[in-house]
Amino acid sequence: MNKVEGLHHLAICTGDMKAQLDYFTDKLGMELQALYWMHGVENTFHAFLRLNDESSIAFVHNPDIAKIEPTLGVSHAGNAGSNCAPGAMQHLAFKVKDDAELMAMRDRLRSKGVPVLGPIEHGLCRSIYFAGLENMTLELSYSNEPIDNQLWVDPEVVDLLGITDEELAGYRDPRDYQDESGTVAQPGTDASGPHLLYPEDVYSAMLSQPDEVFLHSVDSSPPVKAQMEAS
Repeated sequence: MNKVEGLHHLAICTGDMKAQLDYFTDKLGMELQALYWMHGVENTFHAFLRLNDESSIAFVHNPDIAKIEPTLGVSHAGNAGSNCAPGAMQHLAFKVKDDAELMAMRDRLRSKGVPVLGPIEHGLCRSIYFAGLENMTLELSYSNEPIDNQLWVDPEVVDLLGITDEELAGYRDPRDYQDESGTVAQPGTDASGPHLLYPEDVYSAMLSQPDEVFLHSVDSSPPVKAQMEAS
C-alpha cells in the first residue's frame, strides 16, 4: 500500500511575506494557520495557509530572498506550458470539490482583478489557470473520479521514454515495503543519495546525530503559548 497519503505542505520562498499573505487570503480565501520564526533557520519567517486540516501551502521569508532575481525559463516557467530548471516548480495546482466551486473561485479571482484562463476540460480533470505573485503559475482543478492508469498512460510516451513492460508494471503497482518499525540506520554522506545541500561539515554532523536527539532539536512550542508563559 502507498503510505504517502496526500500533501502536508509545499514551501515556497517569498521576498514579500505580507504580499503573499494578502494574495492567498484575499484572492483565494485561504486561512492563515501559522506565522512564526522558522525552526532552526536564522532571521527567517515561516507561514502556513490552510488547504484542509492536514494540508497547507507554506511560505519562507527572510531579507536575502528578495535579492535573488527570478529568471523566466530558469527559476520560473511563467505559465503552465513553459520551461524552467529541473527540480523547480513549474506550476502549482490546488484542488476544489466540483464544477460549482471551480466557477465560484473563477468569479472570486476575476472580481478581484485577476485574469483567469478556463475552465479547460483535460479528461482526467477540469482546470482554470491564473498568476500568483512573484511569477508563480497557479491552477485550480477537480476530478470527478480517480484517474484510471489503464486509460491515461500513453503507450507512445512510454516507448519514447524507454520504459520496459516490467518497469511500467512496477510504476503502476509499486511493490510493498516491509515496515521495519523505524530501526533502519541512517546512511552516511557516502551513501548513494540524493543528498540535501548543506555545508559538508554541517550535513555530516546532522547525519551522525541520533534520531531521538534530532526529534527534539528545536523548540516546538507554539510561539503565542511560549510568550504567554514567559509573561
